This record gives sequence, structure tokens and C-alpha cells, in this order.
Amino acid sequence: MSVHSVLHVLIVLVLPPLLLGIVNKTKAAFAGRKGPPVLQLYWDLAKLMRKGMVISSATTAMFLAGPVVSLTGVLIAALLVPLGHHPAVIAFPGDMILFAYLLALGRFFTTSAALDTGSPFEGMGASREVTFAWLAEPAMFLGFVALARMTHSLSLSGMLAGDLAASPQVGLGSIVLIAVAWFIVLLAENCRIPFDDPNTHLELTMIHEVMVLDHSGPALGAILYGAAVKFLLFAALVIDLALPFTAGPWIDWLLFVLAAVLLAVVVGVVESTMARLRLVHVPKLLVSASLLTAFSVVFALDR
Repeated sequence: MSVHSVLHVLIVLVLPPLLLGIVNKTKAAFAGRKGPPVLQLYWDLAKLMRKGMVISSATTAMFLAGPVVSLTGVLIAALLVPLGHHPAVIAFPGDMILFAYLLALGRFFTTSAALDTGSPFEGMGASREVTFAWLAEPAMFLGFVALARMTHSLSLSGMLAGDLAASPQVGLGSIVLIAVAWFIVLLAENCRIPFDDPNTHLELTMIHEVMVLDHSGPALGAILYGAAVKFLLFAALVIDLALPFTAGPWIDWLLFVLAAVLLAVVVGVVESTMARLRLVHVPKLLVSASLLTAFSVVFALDR
């Protein structure tokens, strides 16, 4: 394994909780509060791993399979996404399909674990989670189609790890449209405002958080850590488009980490300045993201 592959794995394992800590710290600053430390999630994960679990007698093995499969899926998916314009640890033609299906597999097991509890509230959250997901997936896939057309590659590394700015086939307008659409997908897939409020305690308005109400101990820790890694994955997609140039192997790593921190701040600003959308308006925003990537496909076909 090369040095860059080792750095890729280390960033995937270490950086995600810090990004969510920065998001929470930014929201606290906007609210005039001190807020939790940026390293709070690290301490929370360590504490959860030392605790025991309370498991209902009404659940089956699916209840514990949900957190395990979901975390495993996002960790494997993280090996497919290039970070800092370096090729991913695992790269092959069509890996974008595997990337999407790994995330879908984790979502299937998470929602199935929620349904396994028999709770009507968790079932409601699972229904909303799946609804938002199938509306967000076209935006992600159409972005892949546009990039595949412009870069003549069917691999995420071929699409995103190269110097996009130096490629004559890549249009700036298409890149901007895809980046904006994928930022919307980032908010939706990670259950952030305006789609969901990760800090709400009202069961009737919760989506992702209501699905994990019955999990505790290491299982809850796996869910929280998996959510943090998933945030990094979608952040990496946006960053690779927002920084289409390469400045050198080692500088690219630094730029990626700084860009990830900046994107976490941006997400915190968005959550502090926007209100959560009513459920009837969420599909409109996700369809708009799909239209943006659809236009990028049209622009790519014209080049």
C-alpha cells in the first residue's frame, strides 16, 4: 500500500467526527453560545463503546445488523472516493455504481432495523428516509453521467482525481451545476437542515434520528460514526469539483483537509440561517437538484 493510500485511510478514519464538531461549533457561534468542543464526538464515541446495550426482546438480528452493515458500507464506499485529487484506494470502471449501492445497502439495513422495533414512529422515519433518498439519487447519478461524458471515464477516480481545470472537455458551467446539486444532496443524505434537523427531539418531525431511538451503546456509536463518515464522502465529492485543479501531491492533501473544514463551516452557516422546510416542499428542492445535473448532462453532450 502506497503512502497516499495510507493517508487516504487515515483521513477517512480520523477526520469525520471533527467535521461534525465544526458544524456544531459554527451553529453555536451563530446562536451566541459557547457550544460543545469540536472534539466532542470523539469523546462521545469512546464513551458509547464502553457502555452496554439495551435490546428489546421484540427485535431480531436485523436490529443489530443495521448499524454494522451501514458502517461497513460507508467505510468501503470511502475507499472508492478520491480525496485531494489522489486516486482512490479502490478504483475500477463502474465503481460509481458500487459506491451508490453500498450507500443504498446501508440505508436498507438502517431502515429495516428501525422497522424491526415495531415502533410506529421509527417506521414513519424510515418511510421519510427512503422517500428522500430516491429523490436525491437521480441528482447524484446524473452528475456521474455528466462527468463520465466530460472525462471519458467510468471510474470515480478518473472523473474526480484528475486536473479537471486543465481538461478542454470539461465545462465550467457543468461543474458549477453539479457542485451545487451535490451540495443539496449532501444536506439531504446527511439529514441536515433544510431537510431534517439532527438536534430535534420532536418525534413527529424527526426523520433519521427517530430511526435510531432504540439503539444504545456500541450500536449507537457505530451509527454516529457511520453518519460522520458519510458526511465526509459527500463533502469529498463536492470538494473535488470545487477545487478542479491540482497543486501537487502533498499540497492537495492539505487543500482537501482545509476545504473539508471550510465546507463544514458552510453547512453550519446554512443550518443557522435557514429554517427546516415543510415536508411537502422537500421534493421540490430535490427535484431542482436533479434538474441542475440534468442540465449539466445536456451541456456535456454539446461539448
